[in-house]
Amino acid sequence: MTIRFDDRVAIVTGAGGGLGRQYALDLASRGAKVVVNDLGGGRDGSGGSLSAAQAVVDEIIVAGGEAMANGASVTDADGIFAMVEAVKAKWGRIDILVNNAGILRDKTFTKMTLDDFRAVIEVHLMGSVICTKAVWDLMREQAYGRILMTTSSTGLYGNFGQANYGAAKLGLVGLMKTLALEGAKYNVRVNTIAPLAATRMTEDLMPPELLAKMGPETVAPAAVYLVSEDAPTNVVLNAGGGGFEAANVTLTKGVHVAPDAMTAETIAARIGEIRDRTGETVPDTGAAQAQAALAG
Repeated sequence: MTIRFDDRVAIVTGAGGGLGRQYALDLASRGAKVVVNDLGGGRDGSGGSLSAAQAVVDEIIVAGGEAMANGASVTDADGIFAMVEAVKAKWGRIDILVNNAGILRDKTFTKMTLDDFRAVIEVHLMGSVICTKAVWDLMREQAYGRILMTTSSTGLYGNFGQANYGAAKLGLVGLMKTLALEGAKYNVRVNTIAPLAATRMTEDLMPPELLAKMGPETVAPAAVYLVSEDAPTNVVLNAGGGGFEAANVTLTKGVHVAPDAMTAETIAARIGEIRDRTGETVPDTGAAQAQAALAG
């Protein structure tokens, strides 16, 4: 089966280069009309220019596709909502949103300013919230929507010097989990990708020999699948360098103790049992986790 996006309209943020560009090109090559959104700023979020987004649009048009450029910052709610209105006016619908835009301001937590922390949260987490909010009701009304969040290994597992980035990226997983539940009956499916790729964001974070094996084209297949008509929902896929893995927030069987044994000393004595991963599960909801805790 060939995955196609004929008559679908997609918005890809941060699509002026790197992963976003690859996503936009791939979606367009499979029939989607694509909005290439990119502020055109530096890796730290400074500056701005429409030229990067327009260059990708030009690539798509030369290849026979349809696309439009947009330079709104994902942190600018008015700009993003105006973009959505312009897309609706031009193409009548929005079927896909890929929240890909991001910045880096890496420092150890000791050296990181609160402004650096807030800036990264605003772009990655709040930027995705704003873009998703702008299309959410439309997708519900048309009973179709595919939304992709972007997490990272830092958010899932931690990396030195990226406290701001990790906090934002794991926040997006939590956002996905609730939206997947709220969107289910409206055929709005929400997933998350954890990409590992050679881009401007990672060019000085990994050795050249590793980067050479990890172009954006090694990630895009997972992203394309996760926004397709037959995509699942509430899934986190790691992708890069030819590897594709699913990441889950698991729950151990743990222990259940009597009221008179509910002490810190009991936890200390039984922490090995509590952390034992034998028979761990993946709860479908937070309520399911609560039920497991109370069931004993």
